[in-house]
Amino acid sequence: MRYQTLPKSLYIRNREKLIKKLPKHALAIFHANDILPTNADGTMRFRQNNDLFYLTGIDQEETILVLCPDFPKREYREVLFVRKTDEHIAVWEGHKLTKEEAIECSGVGRVEWTDRFDNILPMLMALSEEVFLNTNEHLRASVQVETRDARFINYCRDRYPLHTYRRVAPLMHQLRAVKEPEELAQLQLACDITEAGFRRILQFVKPGVKEFELEAEFLHEFVRRGSKGFAYEPIIASGSNACVLHYIDNDQVCRDGDLILFDVGAEYGNYNADMTRTIPVNGKFTKRQREVYDAVLRVQRTAFDMLRPGVIIQDYHQEMGLVMQAELKSLGLISTQDIESQDPQWPAYKKYFMHGTSHHLGLDVHDVGTIYDPIQEGMVFTVEPGIYIPEEGFGIRLENNIVIQRDGYLDLMKHIPIEAEEIEALMQAGN
Repeated sequence: MRYQTLPKSLYIRNREKLIKKLPKHALAIFHANDILPTNADGTMRFRQNNDLFYLTGIDQEETILVLCPDFPKREYREVLFVRKTDEHIAVWEGHKLTKEEAIECSGVGRVEWTDRFDNILPMLMALSEEVFLNTNEHLRASVQVETRDARFINYCRDRYPLHTYRRVAPLMHQLRAVKEPEELAQLQLACDITEAGFRRILQFVKPGVKEFELEAEFLHEFVRRGSKGFAYEPIIASGSNACVLHYIDNDQVCRDGDLILFDVGAEYGNYNADMTRTIPVNGKFTKRQREVYDAVLRVQRTAFDMLRPGVIIQDYHQEMGLVMQAELKSLGLISTQDIESQDPQWPAYKKYFMHGTSHHLGLDVHDVGTIYDPIQEGMVFTVEPGIYIPEEGFGIRLENNIVIQRDGYLDLMKHIPIEAEEIEALMQAGN
């Protein structure tokens, strides 16, 4: 395996936390993601269902976890089902987990082959009253394909129509939002790999380089350090491309005098970094670029100090809007009249800063976690203010990942260059 796995004690602890939230005589079932097709006989790379991974550490297709904590026989209170392997699979696809390896990885005491699931499920259903099934309930999710979880929900309702079915997603959102120390260590590794990629880029950028060449440099550094690659589609946006928030073409030439906005992050062990930096193609910010850059950096540092336990993220976003409003006014981008006549549903500052400042981070880049409950110690957030000025041909965003602590925060990207002077010095040293 290319990444260092986390100890089974983490997954045992995670399951215990979920079990404490389940009512008496409950049954909870989690399925692996499907391997999705491309064309002909091609498939996409497998990506595990994050809830299943959070509870087991198993990174293999056709896996099922069943939790039935009040079942009379202890050996059926936790059962993990993994894909049965044979010589043919070993030759064509490679090694699959043995039962012993699955036990060692997950800490689940009873492991069966997946083809035994249909034999064991009726016994568990017979003594269960409420059945907790999994769905993707992320606020930004747009699910247009039928998942393995969705197919199983239909199967259960058809075969066992008189059971009470419940949503397990709200419970998983609560649990996954607060990270355990082992998870924070994995996130730190993802951030460290991202740092290595960025430092490599600072030595490589020069006028005339293509955006996709920079993408390749990041990918090379990420993979050589044990990452599967990018945590999400990378944004390498030079010049006015940076004013397109989700620009992913990455096919333009970086011109002398322009800025490049990098929104990239490495994945490590299924945990994700999410970094944004903006640098000058020629290694030197212009006076105007520097004015805007410093304004974005000030907003980010204010945001660091505002993210605290007890804060409601929605309130925080409103406050950050006012902070950005003041900076935009000082830059001459909006006026007092613009503010006084603004639409309350779309404030004047949104012309140049149209997205939120922070989101949860973890196994998903936009990780699960409610945005209406108070922030808690142990949550991880991005902090990513930006100013985008199409009429001036550039946009600047800066993004770090921080852990909320009792009396402050831990910046997982504190060693990644962000001060304008340091970036200029590193770029000039490389050229």
